[in-house]
Formats: sequence, structure tokens, C-alpha cells
Amino acid sequence: MADRLKIAAITTVYHKYSHTQHIVDRFLEGYGWNGKHHRPEMDIVSIYVDQVEPKPSEGADESSTRYDLSKDRSERFPKMKIYSTVADALTLGTNDLKIDGVLLVAEHGNYQRNEKGQHQYPRYELFKQIVSVYRTTGKTAPVFNDKHLSWNWDWCQEMYDLSKELDFAFMAGSSLPVTWRTPSVEMPLDSEIEEAVGVCYGGVDSYDYHGLETIQCMVERRKGGECGVKWLKAYRGESFWQALNDGVWSRELMYACLSRSHTLKQARPGFNNVFPTVDEMKSLCNDPVAFVYEHKDGLQSTMLLMSGLVEDFNFATKLKNTDALFSTQMYLPMPPARSTLANFFSPLVNNIEKMFLTGKPTYPVERTLLTSGLVIAGVDSLHQDQTKIDTPYLENIEYQPTTESTFWRT
Repeated sequence: MADRLKIAAITTVYHKYSHTQHIVDRFLEGYGWNGKHHRPEMDIVSIYVDQVEPKPSEGADESSTRYDLSKDRSERFPKMKIYSTVADALTLGTNDLKIDGVLLVAEHGNYQRNEKGQHQYPRYELFKQIVSVYRTTGKTAPVFNDKHLSWNWDWCQEMYDLSKELDFAFMAGSSLPVTWRTPSVEMPLDSEIEEAVGVCYGGVDSYDYHGLETIQCMVERRKGGECGVKWLKAYRGESFWQALNDGVWSRELMYACLSRSHTLKQARPGFNNVFPTVDEMKSLCNDPVAFVYEHKDGLQSTMLLMSGLVEDFNFATKLKNTDALFSTQMYLPMPPARSTLANFFSPLVNNIEKMFLTGKPTYPVERTLLTSGLVIAGVDSLHQDQTKIDTPYLENIEYQPTTESTFWRT
């Protein structure tokens, strides 16, 4: 027990169904894994929560799930102490780094949006406080950052650069690349890809990140690995349907994605064609969005947000020298179990554990650096009347994928 790793959790909020609850609770309680209840070989010994909403007083309305859980968890798991600053959470109130790993979870909370609609979660600000402790103590520990790095590109790059400068393991991202796939298939390493499409749902500066990760964890396995992105153009509303009509992206690949969906809606009761028509899709999708972007090697990838038509994350590509399409779904439990059970956080936590134990990321943080930049470029394109955005800052993001993907095999 004396050799168990000590982990600090740096979070924005810790309420029911928040990312903090789904991640931190798994470190505290354990979780189902490979047919057994798995308990991590480490302890969360400290937590910092940036925004704390007290539990309602006795007799008040307790229907809200938004009140803070950190006090309850610290009472149930006394090894986890609550600290009022990031520095104290990392040093345990001393002048020296006392932890072996950091969970940075800054996905929910009452933070403002800017004029572009970006939710300004303080991932960068909290990360900088972590790095400040590393500089002061002369010691470092691995860091996991939940989801994308920041809403500001310069800050994304700085976070990545600091991890390299101080030489600590840095991993980031969401559960989409590591969750189950249906079918459970691996993109062959060194594949030659003609085009890639992902169909998913949700909002801009939110679930678009998940859709981009769905695509990127697959296309990074192409011949030569990832080489960077030259430009991105967004389409929204009527221009989305015009782009589909003009063949800006492959309709065949879009339908291949829809064929993997478990939630595909039909416009009319009893309608039994394989897919709804484009007119019927229009009646279902009130605000469709497409991010079309070109990698430096000429590959075009397209992420389609089609809320109202689907509620899942699907991928399809055309491999060169074959007539067959390659497609799969990054499976999340269907609503409402998605938010309550959220089993897809289990493989994410398992990968985080491995990084803390080995000191090495299980997949490249460059994937998250690239997808963070793509979200920002997509927001900028929409904000600038759907203009094409050149992305020279993404052209030098080159990396190789892991030999074997880290998705949860069944």
C-alpha cells in the first residue's frame, strides 16, 4: 500500500453526471473491466474544485444534480483531501511536489462564452498553475487533460510546448477513440485512404470535438501517419445542403456512416427505405454543420453534425485499390443510459491509469493538439460567414499512431 501512486484532481466542478464525477469516481470506487470489478493501483489524495455549489439545505429542493460532491467523496474516501488552491493540491500543503500524476478535468461549470460562442473553460489557466508548481519544485508528474486543450490556439500550442520543455508525460482527449466500436474493427496501419467522413451530432465548440476525434483516430493510421492540415471550411444550414448537392463530400461515405448508426431517425412512420431522402433529412436536421478540411498529403476529411437525424458517432472511408468501404461506429450507450452509466469513461480511465503507472502516454497528445486546432478553425470559419480558413499553425503537426489502437475491444 505504501507504494501506491498519489494522484491529484484539478477540476472546475464536481457534480452528478459531470466529467469529473465520471472520471474521479472511477479512481475512487473502481469500475467494471474485463468481467471483473477493477480498482486502480493508485489513490486520489487531493482535489481542487474551482466552482463549488453547496448541497441544498434540509427541506430545500434537491432535484438539481448540480450541487458539489467533493465533500461527500472526501468523507467517504478520507485519503482524498480538499484543497483551496491548485498548488496546495499538488504539494499537499507543503513546498514540494507530493503527487505522482494529475487529472485535469475542466469540462463543466459556469464560465462565459465569447462572441464566437466558445465556452471559455479554464483548462489553460489551470494547466499553467500546475506547471508553475513543476517549475518551483523542480519536479514533474504526468498530466491527463480531459477533452481538447483550450479554446485559444496559442494556448493549445503553449500547453503542448510546455510538456515538451519540462519533459513530462502529457495525454488528453475524450472517450471516443477508446470506447467500443461496432463492428470492432481496426483501421489497417499504413492504409491508403481516398477520403474520410464522420457523421455525428451535437453542437459547435462541443460535440464537434468528439466528431473530429472519431475521424482523426482512424485517419492517423494512413500511410505516412499524420502530416498536418492546410485549411478548413465550415458549412451551416442551407449551405450544408448545397454542399452535399454539389458533391463537396462523398454522399456514399455519408450513407456508409448512417448505415452504422443505431439512432437513425425516419421522417415518416412506417417509412421503410434504408435511408431518409435529403428532403426528409432537412425536415429532421434543423441546424446541420459540416467541417471540411484538407490534410497536407491531400486527404480530405469531413465531419458532419446532423443533430435530429442521429445521436451517435460514425466513421467511413474509402480505401484505395478496393471497392469496399471501411466503416464503424464509436459506440456510446444509447440515451438516457449515456449520461447515467457512461461506461465509455471506463476505457478512458484505464488508459489514464496506464500512463500514470508507466510514465508514458498510451496514445499521442499530438492527436489532441490537432483536433483542438480543428475545432477552433471550425468556429472561426462559421464566425467569418463560413469562409475557408487557412491553418498554417496545423501544418507542422506530424506524428505516428501507436501500432495498435487503444479502443475497447469486445
